[in-house]
Amino acid sequence: MRTSPRAPVGFARTVMISSRPSIRWAGPHCRASIQTCGRFMKSGIPIRRRAPGMRRRWAVGDTFAAYKPISLGVQKVTKAICFFTARYSVSGVPLAQLRLAKAFRERGYRVDFVFGYVPPGVDAPKSGGISIYDFGQPRAVNLLIPITRFIRDTRPDVIFSAEDHLNAVVAFATYLSGSRAKLSVSSRVTPYEAYSNVPFSKRWVLKQLSRLLWQRADVLTCVSKDMVGQYRNVFGQTRHRTIYNVIVDDDLHRKKNESVDHPWFADTDVPLIVSAGRLAPEKRFADVIAAVKIINDSRFARLVILGDGPLREELQALIDRLELADRAQLLGFQSNPLKYFQKARLFVLASCVEGLPNVLVEAMACGCPVVSTNCPTGPREVLKDGEFGELVPVGSPQALARAILRALETKPKADKLQEAVRPFTTDEVVARHLAALGLA
Repeated sequence: MRTSPRAPVGFARTVMISSRPSIRWAGPHCRASIQTCGRFMKSGIPIRRRAPGMRRRWAVGDTFAAYKPISLGVQKVTKAICFFTARYSVSGVPLAQLRLAKAFRERGYRVDFVFGYVPPGVDAPKSGGISIYDFGQPRAVNLLIPITRFIRDTRPDVIFSAEDHLNAVVAFATYLSGSRAKLSVSSRVTPYEAYSNVPFSKRWVLKQLSRLLWQRADVLTCVSKDMVGQYRNVFGQTRHRTIYNVIVDDDLHRKKNESVDHPWFADTDVPLIVSAGRLAPEKRFADVIAAVKIINDSRFARLVILGDGPLREELQALIDRLELADRAQLLGFQSNPLKYFQKARLFVLASCVEGLPNVLVEAMACGCPVVSTNCPTGPREVLKDGEFGELVPVGSPQALARAILRALETKPKADKLQEAVRPFTTDEVVARHLAALGLA
């Protein structure tokens, strides 16, 4: 290989090659002169401009312009992947997407991660080798132009988006940018609450836009089988398929072994129940507290609830009213709930609605047995119709209390818990995404 000694600022030196190279990314605009014949590699550099009359087959002397500098040699192409998430919080969707992004980065992909909005006072996450961006726009509709420009400038090979309101924006932005990237969009909540059949209502408009823009997506996914069925009920025959979140990874196994500084977790004589999530109506933590009151009529047990939210004062008042101050505590937000799951006797989920409850999988991966309500969607699927943990009706503290008592009297089976979480491991989930995108 020979190179010219100098080149204009912003461009790579002209590259003269004597054999067909493979191409990988490396940094701002460049221009190269191909000196050999051969078919242009579709998986290589995206073309920004073509010389007049340029065809798919390259001839000696043809030039091309790429967004980033390139290195030429006999090397494997490094694909670029971009993730879009509406906002950052230490919960569900953002953390699941970050885990997936990290999994791809560890497999050699170049990864950009874009948050539409990171709230003031919240530190954006840091992950080795992943470029993270905050667009500072709390409303998804205001992200259309920034995302379009970002896709046009960075030219990713694959784009991932999560949550329907953002999925519509990302699909439209991908179309406007002229990108040929493969697009995978993931739905995370039940469509019954996200969409409406009332003409010209906001949710009706979103439904029509989603139906139209999903045509640009190469892959449509949901995080549970139940949710796929719901989308087919709402939209008719769709291309949605089930691909679970990455939940069980190396970080989980590291974090679960951290120490817990709380006296209740050191007392092994009293069974300790843990529940976690945003203190909001749909999580129904009042039912968990009421169930613990019923349990303590027959045996002594304690409850800790991890998380914060608008119902904190109301839940604390309920604990005081039921005289459970020595048996139930709200521990607030915890950056690492996994260490609490590892040392608890039982995890309880009482929600009335979920997408796919990551927290159930996290608890089982930490070796903690679980009891859950049979809410739409996810718990029945995760627990395999009750094989890996008992399911109870939503809104029944009595049924929840009976299930908790049975679980406390049953010896945990570690092999069953590991079997339950296998579909949510990094290798399983990444393999399914690659197969769906045709990259396996």
